[in-house]
Order: sequence, then structure tokens, then C-alpha cells
Amino acid sequence: MSGSTITYTGGPIFDGEALHTAHATRFVDGVLQAIVRDVDLTRDEVVEDLSGDILCPGYIDLQVNGGGGVMFNDAPTVDTLRCIADAHRQLGATLILPTLITDTPEKTTAAIDAAIQAVQSDMPGIAGLHLEGPHLSERRKGAHDAALIRPMNDADLDQLLVAVKSLPALMVTLAPENATIAQVEALSQAGIVVSLGHTDASFETCMAYVQAGARCATHLFNAMSQFGSRDPGLVGAVLSSGELSAGLIADTVHVHPESMRAAFAAKRGPGQIFLVSDAMAVAGTDLDEFQLEGRIIRREDGKLTLQDGTLAGADLDLTTAIRVLTHEVGIPLPAALAAATSVPKGIISANPSPLTLMHTIRIDQGLTKARPVWPDG
Repeated sequence: MSGSTITYTGGPIFDGEALHTAHATRFVDGVLQAIVRDVDLTRDEVVEDLSGDILCPGYIDLQVNGGGGVMFNDAPTVDTLRCIADAHRQLGATLILPTLITDTPEKTTAAIDAAIQAVQSDMPGIAGLHLEGPHLSERRKGAHDAALIRPMNDADLDQLLVAVKSLPALMVTLAPENATIAQVEALSQAGIVVSLGHTDASFETCMAYVQAGARCATHLFNAMSQFGSRDPGLVGAVLSSGELSAGLIADTVHVHPESMRAAFAAKRGPGQIFLVSDAMAVAGTDLDEFQLEGRIIRREDGKLTLQDGTLAGADLDLTTAIRVLTHEVGIPLPAALAAATSVPKGIISANPSPLTLMHTIRIDQGLTKARPVWPDG
């Protein structure tokens, strides 16, 4: 066997679909070559002991607003993207969609340019771009600045149609209140992932936008029309429509564990629920507050809030989210791991690729940790 070879054993191995026990992973030059039984290892192999930790592909986080002490909105530059990606890499996410929260047209342009520069320079960790707004509903604005929310116009649409040609993935969160069905059809046909969110739209309206090409919903249950007896809202559309997948902030702050349990049980496929961090500047740091466009956001008891108590993103990493799913919601471990890896990967890419960057995680006995493992040395 040629090349640099390293083998990991001594813990469960998740390959993106199944969990293997009493097995080992063999990497050559950083690419997974085989998953073999422990008893089939040769004496001359270089072996790393996982000590019971789970070996897992790097997470793919499709909603990351900041990290490492910085917010993408504050400085939408290549340097900011590098800082955010580095912070989340240490938390186990090897691919992220940096996310710009509702802002000015100038900031949006800067964010698109920065993301294009990052991917063209092969910056590690940047999978594309997520624009969360500004075409949202004021009634469901959450922490977004109402003064910057506006309808999508022709210039906005043209900008997105051009941007997607230079990005491996572009996700846009919008509300039917401020984007037309024709615009969603154009975005979808161009390969843009349209995600419904921050909307008070009815079930019927949401389903019309699904027919137009919307494929996702942003942070299920939060900032959207709720499930009701006479109108199932966007929550109902997510659960009943196989065409829709949905991000979930599984921190028990944004969504109660019983609501998560009901959603997983009710979700109609092939669309699936996937995990997002909705992380802010504090991710990967011990900061207890930061600013977003001059507004102070405080970190306390696992929450990030504006001064009026409004939730502003999440104080969450995906390993913690997996622990919540397995320990508090009752989701089987393989499904919880897939929700942070293979499911979001399928949202932004239809092309399979060999497993490379991995990490180990431990979620038992209330302990949550992630440790990067780079098999390529």
C-alpha cells in the first residue's frame, strides 16, 4: 500500500449513513480507503486509538452568522470568513455557509464578493453563502432590523442569478410576503437553494412557493407561521411536504425537545430535518457579549438575547445539538449524526465525495466535546 497510511480504531465509526462498531478506518493520504473489522488489522499498521470516541465526518453547517469573536455582518470580508471558518473547524464543522443577516444592499454585495473570493482561493471550510434576508416579513423579523427588510426587486434578483454562477452553493432565506412566485421560480431554476423563513404566510401560500421551487425552511418553528387547527402554517408545510427539508436549532432554547420529537416523527420524506448552529460571534470563544450593527447581544445561560429579550442567534455547536437529539429527544445516534453531516451535504451538493476531514466526538454521560482529526497529517 503506497502513500501515507493511518488507521483509527477503538471507537464507533460513522460513515455518513451507518454506525460501525468493532471496526477501524484506514486512510491513505487523508482519504478513506476502507472500513475494516478490528480483527483484520495488520501488525505493521500505524494505529490511533479513539478511546471510545466516535469518529465522524466533519459537520456541514448551513447557517453560521459568526464565530471566533466576529460577525459576518460587521465586516463581510475574506479575513472575516477565514476567522469564522477557523473557529467552526475547531468545533467540528469542516464546511459552513457563512450567513449574512438582513442588511443594506452594499453589505449584501460585499458579502457576495467576499464569499466568491474565498471559494476561488480554496479557503478551507467555506462552502458558499447563505443570505438570510432582507426579503423577509416584518411580522416575523426576530432579531433582524425591520428598517432594512424590503421586497425583492429586479436588481436583487439579477444579482443573485449572477452570484450563483461563481459559488458552489448559494442559499437564500426569504418570505412570500416580500418575494414573488416568479422570482422563486427563477432562483430555483438557477440552482439557488430557496429557503422559506421569517414569514407569517399561510399553509396554502407556503405550498405554492414549494411548487415554485422552494426546497428548505429556515430554523423550523422559529420566526414562522405555526401549526394551527385551521391553518397548518409553514410548520405544517414542512412536516407534510416531502419536497421541503428544514434546519433545526436543537438547543432546547429555540425549540422544546417534545416539539423536536414530534417534528421528526411527523416529517414526510424525502425531505429531512438537518441541524444548524445559527452561531454568532461568541462561537469558539468565552465572550459574554458582542455587538451586531451597534446592538448589544448578551450571552447567558445558553442564550443569546437582545436587550429586550429577543433571541438573537444561538449559543450552540453541532456536537451539543447531536447530544440534545440523542439524549433529550430520543433520536437514534446514526440519524442524529446524519442530520449534521450527510443530510445538509445533500442540500447543497448532489455529488458524493470521499470522506477526508473527520473529527472525534463524545456525547455520553452529559459530556460534549469535539476534537478535530485530520487524517492527512
